[in-house]
Amino acid sequence: MTEKAVGIDGKAYWKAVIRLTVSLLVIWFAVSFGAGILLRGWLDQFHIGGAPLGFWFAQQGSIYVFVGLIFYYCTAMRRLERKFGIKG
Repeated sequence: MTEKAVGIDGKAYWKAVIRLTVSLLVIWFAVSFGAGILLRGWLDQFHIGGAPLGFWFAQQGSIYVFVGLIFYYCTAMRRLERKFGIKG
């Protein structure tokens, strides 16, 4: 079956998928590079679990954010697939 036969607007779907992917990559970059490297000196004045916050983001925080983004990506893609009528 073609996209037209099942009523899928392919261009709009891929535009939404790319927008979602790029926005999540920007968030991940901002957290890992921004908080872990650029803002580390300022964040080190705060502490979490006995470690400076900038160090924590560089070592652990960006990984936690990445895992959270993976779960969000799964739910957002499920929503997009339902919206565009894609069966997976």
